[in-house]
Amino acid sequence: MKRYSGVIFDMDGVICSTAEYHYQSWKAVTDEIGVYFDKSINNRLRGISRMDSLEIILEQSKHFFSLKEKEAFAEKKNAIYLELIQNITPADLSCEVRSTLDELRAFGLKLAIGSSSRNTGVILERLGLSGFFDAVSDGNNIEKGKPDPQVFTMAAAYIGLLPAECLVVEDAEAGILAAANGGFDSAGLDEAAVCGKATYSIKAFSELKQICMG
Repeated sequence: MKRYSGVIFDMDGVICSTAEYHYQSWKAVTDEIGVYFDKSINNRLRGISRMDSLEIILEQSKHFFSLKEKEAFAEKKNAIYLELIQNITPADLSCEVRSTLDELRAFGLKLAIGSSSRNTGVILERLGLSGFFDAVSDGNNIEKGKPDPQVFTMAAAYIGLLPAECLVVEDAEAGILAAANGGFDSAGLDEAAVCGKATYSIKAFSELKQICMG
């Protein structure tokens, strides 16, 4: 089995789950502006940037919203989300994820985050992982969201590796497509495990040890 020198992790749904917080914050905004929104629509937003998510949400509306209005909606959503994620604590980091990360690090692999979120630093801090990863590439340093591979190619560059030397870990199909578009192998969890496009389909985070360590 192929060995890797680095592993690049998506944040939401991989390191921890913040889907409910995203749903609640988008729901508050859509209720206010009178746009229909439910959890099935929320699931379509996995792995996608905030503004791209908003475009999907606004498909349900016949009203034209200006760019300025859209930016205001996105900022309001983010403000609500930032308030909600203050509830995250190190207890939200599962023992399985923490022990797997520690073993991959001990094995000598470089570990990075590749997330579309602009709140990655806050979440890592709340989880007690601030400074743990060798590099973080997120919505603050990219111009193109998934399925464009930019977030992953920049993460690989930050840890001094080529895409072929890295494994991307994702829970969303958009992330798996981004990995493939950038020349990365991928391991898919949840939705990404059944989309048929991941290099490896895994049911548990701990299976990464077998993939990466043999």
